[in-house]
Amino acid sequence: MTAIRVKRVGPLATVQDLGRPGWFDSGVGMSGAADRSALRLANRLVGNPEGAAGIEVLLGGLELLAERRLTVAVTGAALPITLDGRAMGMSSVLEVEEGQRLRLGWATAGLRSYLAVRGGLDLPPALGSRSRDTLSGIGPEPLRAGDVLPIGAPPRVHPIVDVAPVPPPPDGELVVHAVPGPRDDWFTDAAALFAGEWLISSDTDRIGARLDRRSGPPLERRVRGELPTEGMALGSVQVPPSGQPVIFLADHPITGGYPVIAVVVDADVDAVAQARPGQALRFRRAP
Repeated sequence: MTAIRVKRVGPLATVQDLGRPGWFDSGVGMSGAADRSALRLANRLVGNPEGAAGIEVLLGGLELLAERRLTVAVTGAALPITLDGRAMGMSSVLEVEEGQRLRLGWATAGLRSYLAVRGGLDLPPALGSRSRDTLSGIGPEPLRAGDVLPIGAPPRVHPIVDVAPVPPPPDGELVVHAVPGPRDDWFTDAAALFAGEWLISSDTDRIGARLDRRSGPPLERRVRGELPTEGMALGSVQVPPSGQPVIFLADHPITGGYPVIAVVVDADVDAVAQARPGQALRFRRAP
C-alpha cells in the first residue's frame, strides 16, 4: 500500500537503513545511514525497530504528501519542519493526516536529517538491505519528485514519548578521537595528524569527509610507493598523495592502497557524518 508521494527533493535524499553486513567477501560494503544514531532515534520515536528503512536528507529541501495517515519523526541535522505550513518540532512524534504536506527546510546545523515513518519504507531489499550505496549503486535509486513510497505494516510497539530532548549537531569545532595506525609508520611524523586544526572540505559525501589543513604541520610520507590493496574499515583516515586525509564514512570502499594513518573510533563516526564543509575538526588520541 502506498503512503507517501515525493513532491520535491533538495540536493540528495536516499533510502537508508542500518546497512548490509556480511558481504565484504563479495566486494560489497556495509553502507546504511551515515549518522546511525539519528536513524535509530527516529525509528524508536515512531515505534519501529531501530534498523527500519527511512529517508536520509542532505541539507533539507524535501517535501512529502501523505496519501494516508502517518506517524513520522525527523532527527539529525537541525532544520525547520512544517506540516501544511504549521511549524513542527525536531525529534518529536508527528501525526500526519491524509492529504497533508510535510516540508523540511534547510539545515541550520549539521548535514544530514533522517525521516522515519511508522512501519518503515517497504521497498524491495537488495542483498538484505534497503540502503542506497552511492559508491556501488546498489539499493533504491535516490528519491525524485513523483516517487511513491510504500510503507510496511505498523509494528505492535507504540510510541511512548512525544519528543526526545536531543541537542542539534555542533556547528563549532568538532573533536574526534582516533586510534593511530595501522600505517602510521609510513609518515615522517604521524603525530602531525593530532597537531593543529583541520577543516571539512567541500569535497565531502557519503563515501568520506576530506580534510584541508587549517593550522599545524603537513602530513609527509616517509615511505614512497603504494601499499598492496588492503581492507578499509569505517572511520579509516586514509592519506592520498595530496596529503589531505579522508575519513571514510558509510559508503567507503572496502579496500584501498593508500596508507591509513589512524581510525576514528566508532562512537565519533556519526558526528563526522554531520560535519559541514568549512567546519573545524581536531583529532585527539583515543584513550
